[in-house]
Amino acid sequence: MKRAIAAALWLGLSVLSPGIAPAGEAGDAVFAERGPWSIEGRDLHWSLHVEGPQAPGFVPVRDGSLTLTQVIDPTDSQPVLQLVQQTDSRTRRIGPFPISAGDPVLTFFLEQVTRDMATLTGGSPFYIRNRIKEALFQGGRIAAQKGGSVASFQPFADDPNANRMKGFETLTLTFLLGDPSQPIRELRAETAGAQPGYVQRMALQ
Repeated sequence: MKRAIAAALWLGLSVLSPGIAPAGEAGDAVFAERGPWSIEGRDLHWSLHVEGPQAPGFVPVRDGSLTLTQVIDPTDSQPVLQLVQQTDSRTRRIGPFPISAGDPVLTFFLEQVTRDMATLTGGSPFYIRNRIKEALFQGGRIAAQKGGSVASFQPFADDPNANRMKGFETLTLTFLLGDPSQPIRELRAETAGAQPGYVQRMALQ
């Protein structure tokens, strides 16, 4: 059920059903049960780098960071999670997120990829989000490596609209995983090809 909650956190679903959990081994690994979180006094930090072709509305990040911290919700005095994003030009707080639910950092990463792709291609964020969801839930590959595993997905490899995706038909999402109960160590989104590509890379510090 916690895998289902993690998925729902990104999708913004208010009602959960057993069928929402990732169906494949790679998806199961990415949406592993990492809650309940207890990080009071030891914030977690990821480096953040985003690059891509110039386009109106697209904001590259040369040397940014994302911090997962635990705070007290003033509405009920209960602990919650909050993300703090720092980029070259601004700082913003995102949340709150429940300490017992899914991975807020994964949620941030997937939504950032969705928004950036929509901005750079002019495509629908709803369509993009659904295709990524399908890939995470039903596809992907996972390979063992020393100390963990790597899960990878290509959401648009066989997409019927590939000729309009401006290189994002080659998009690969890659997750470097350690212990299933621990935070994802690295999250990457990359396109391939001759034209200027898109990269989003987050690494646990």
